[in-house]
Amino acid sequence: MDRQQIPLKVTAARFAGTVGDFVSSDVGGKAKLMFAGLIALLCGISGLNVVNSYVGRNFITAIADRQTPEFIRQSIFYVSVFAVLTVVSVIARFVEERLALLWRQFITRRAVALYLANGTYYRLGVSGQLTNPDQRIADDVRAFTVTTLSFVVMVFNGTLTIVAFSGLLWSISPLLFVVAVLYAACGSCLTFLMGRPLINLNYDQLDKEADFRSSLIHLRENAESILLARAEERQNILLSHRLEALAANFRRITAVNRNVGFFTTGYNWLIQIIPALIIAPAFISGEIEFGVITQSGAAFAMLVGAFSLIVTQYQSISTFAAVVARLNSLPEAIERSQTIAEPAIEFVEREGSLAYERLTLLSSNGAPLLKELSVTIPVGTLVLLTGPSHAAGTALFRATAGIPTLGTGRIIRPVPDDIQFLQQRPYLPPGTLRQILERSENPDENSDERIFHVLRELDLERLVSLAGGLDRERGWEMELSLTEQQLLMVANVLLATPRFVFMDRVDTTLGSEQLRKILRLLSERSITCINNGGAHDSRGLYHAVLEYGEDGGWKWTSNRA
Repeated sequence: MDRQQIPLKVTAARFAGTVGDFVSSDVGGKAKLMFAGLIALLCGISGLNVVNSYVGRNFITAIADRQTPEFIRQSIFYVSVFAVLTVVSVIARFVEERLALLWRQFITRRAVALYLANGTYYRLGVSGQLTNPDQRIADDVRAFTVTTLSFVVMVFNGTLTIVAFSGLLWSISPLLFVVAVLYAACGSCLTFLMGRPLINLNYDQLDKEADFRSSLIHLRENAESILLARAEERQNILLSHRLEALAANFRRITAVNRNVGFFTTGYNWLIQIIPALIIAPAFISGEIEFGVITQSGAAFAMLVGAFSLIVTQYQSISTFAAVVARLNSLPEAIERSQTIAEPAIEFVEREGSLAYERLTLLSSNGAPLLKELSVTIPVGTLVLLTGPSHAAGTALFRATAGIPTLGTGRIIRPVPDDIQFLQQRPYLPPGTLRQILERSENPDENSDERIFHVLRELDLERLVSLAGGLDRERGWEMELSLTEQQLLMVANVLLATPRFVFMDRVDTTLGSEQLRKILRLLSERSITCINNGGAHDSRGLYHAVLEYGEDGGWKWTSNRA
């Protein structure tokens, strides 16, 4: 769905922009220094390759002429050049990998920041505009940075090789030079024509692999629910279908690779014999020495290899083209999600206030859930939302939180630090108890004594010993019951003491006694609470009740004298 043909100009502009942003970033100076060092090392490798061709020629000639002293001398030169080449090549590879890692970190941090900004991750998931954004950020960015640098190195090396060996090959045989150029040009054109389907196939393969992996992750994260529902067979069918889809696509890839492989393998074999066919007659007639045959073969192979990057690297190039297209679609989807028409519900931020003005909320089929709601929530009150179904209360909860909801009207809400939302199913990310209990924007704002006091109030002291302290990381979703998870989120609210807290169906995980205690603790801290509860909730626990009907009507009742 998200695959699209992206204009070459747009791709080139985005690529140039990515490089420009990297160079001008806070790590740009280090990156430029590393790149300059890499270029210097590549120049050194190219120069050493030319020297090596001459040393190799003299080495072979000394063997052919049976000159022992010259053979020993050239052997020492040969080994020395190989030793220096090894050291320089290894260092160049090391610098290339470190530069790719630095670039990957930079792009990934920016991509994650864009993905998390303004709820983009939520909108992309709901709209379905982009499949597997997680894989694009993780795997595709890695492939992009590593492969881009690899291609830059190959192109630069190829240019140096062409410059260094063109003159050498021309001096040996102008005919051999012309053959090398024509041979590489014809091979590149044929390889491109035969392998062109690989770009789209590789694009699809990356998505199908990600779909299969996401299904396995879903299986692991929902293991208990799947076990209780005895849904193993359904999961097996889903995994089998996704496995078959990726296997079928991969079979098409291997079929194209087979056809390309027939051509490229023969192409590479002929490189070894063409120089000998052209140069051997000159040696037989005594015009050149034997070592020139070896030198011309090496120079021809180097030159053809430099001209034949499309032939030798076509599979990598096609995969890289798919990666670039997928990465291009990520900012495209983010831009589209941020330019979606503004919701009909207007939001106004006002410190210390929560109110609704002529707010109408609709279900997905357009039926009214709440009509023309106009009410101000008094600060410090406990408010119960109740009615024949929970849909209206949940819609009000979502709309107040800023989650896109069908409707019209205005919501006046406090600054983000002054309102928190407790959903029906709590969310506890992996981390330490302290990280869960304290707001990330204000770490270490609570003393250990205050944290322990709140945990005692909620009968959660045992979690400290279970975790081995406040600062040891654990996977809480797998270790705690839903009730304990919900109580931890309540503890977070009690420690943060916002002006308002909006709870949605927490009664499904908390008992009536626990709910009564929580309402008392919130009231003692003057925290305004709006609870989307059930019809069985005791209205006497609340200062006010907002009751809604099946037709969207509503009624506000105050229990205060």
